Amino acid sequence: MENFIYNTPTRIYFGKGQESKIGAIIASYGLKKVLVHYGKGSVIKSGLLERILKSLDEAKISHVELGGVDPNPKLSLVLKGVELAKKEKVDLIVAVGGGSVIDSSKAIAVGAKVDFSPWEFSIKNKTPKDHLPVAAVLTISAAGSDMSNSCVITNEETKEKRGFTSECNRCLFSILNPELTYSVSKFQTGCGIVDIMMHTLERYFSKGEETYLTDNIALGLLKAVLKAGRVAIANPNDYNARAELMWANSLSHNGLTGTGREFVMSVHQLEHEVSGMYPEIAHGAGLACLWPQWAMLAYKSEKNRFLRFAYEVMEIEPSNDKDKDIEDSIQKLKNYFAEIGMPVRLRELGVKEDSLEALAYNTMFKGKRVLNDIITVDYDVALEIFKNSF
Repeated sequence: MENFIYNTPTRIYFGKGQESKIGAIIASYGLKKVLVHYGKGSVIKSGLLERILKSLDEAKISHVELGGVDPNPKLSLVLKGVELAKKEKVDLIVAVGGGSVIDSSKAIAVGAKVDFSPWEFSIKNKTPKDHLPVAAVLTISAAGSDMSNSCVITNEETKEKRGFTSECNRCLFSILNPELTYSVSKFQTGCGIVDIMMHTLERYFSKGEETYLTDNIALGLLKAVLKAGRVAIANPNDYNARAELMWANSLSHNGLTGTGREFVMSVHQLEHEVSGMYPEIAHGAGLACLWPQWAMLAYKSEKNRFLRFAYEVMEIEPSNDKDKDIEDSIQKLKNYFAEIGMPVRLRELGVKEDSLEALAYNTMFKGKRVLNDIITVDYDVALEIFKNSF
């Protein structure tokens, strides 16, 4: 087991009706003025935003608003948020939405404390030292940004999608009411299921010795998501299934399923280039296309770990051909993705074949890096994965 620091300072308010308490919760921290940040209308149509603002008013919390966050949140809106946060001298950013809104809020929070663009953090030119606190009211189970230390933003001008990790990205508190996800479409629910699974799969399939406790937590989470995902797709208003997915969303990306392991998350890096170049593509949908092809190349480097996944998670009947058992498990997960409405080929998402070389080149930061995972992903390997996924 590798050395690790495990830090999850985010306070979670989980369950029905918790969002109605947000004003009182903020007041308990002694905060007076907030920026409420959200997407493009669903929180308005559902009445959630109105309930949030009412709770703030009742607690005498002053507030300003900034809507308009896109999937794959954009730097241009982040910069508007930074300007507004500084002008209004807010004490807290309240993110009402999914991972995109929370990540946009995190970027605003670190940007509000500096006199340069927060994009400098995304491209690793600078490291954040301070931030405004962020609170999240989660509306989709997917990215795990409500408890993670990561933040991913897209620069529309350069068509780069970049993430950075920092303890400055931890939310002060997050409100998780599974009922708020009832209205999430089947497609977006499927995208979320994939993203949750990938956050743990990419930690589990990583370099290092066996970490028995961590591995069992990871495998247990994956089994729970497979089961709850099917139920939530078939019955969107099943509270228990939505609750399982929402809690798995948080645990999958708060560090728990990777403690003691060294992980790179190569497939996430590959997908960031896809949705960076094609911002209309949902992150989870891109991951569904890429992971099976990465796994087909990677499994021979970590057969024992893949065999545990095959037998314990995908419930493959053991045979005398271990390679076939692993390949069958990868195919079975790919079939599951299709079953829950996910694409399994990049061409289904509108990716053009003539852009695959550029995607591979961009993944390597134009020749400046390789990804040293259980397999080394350089330009040639990245291109092979993109071609096989196409």
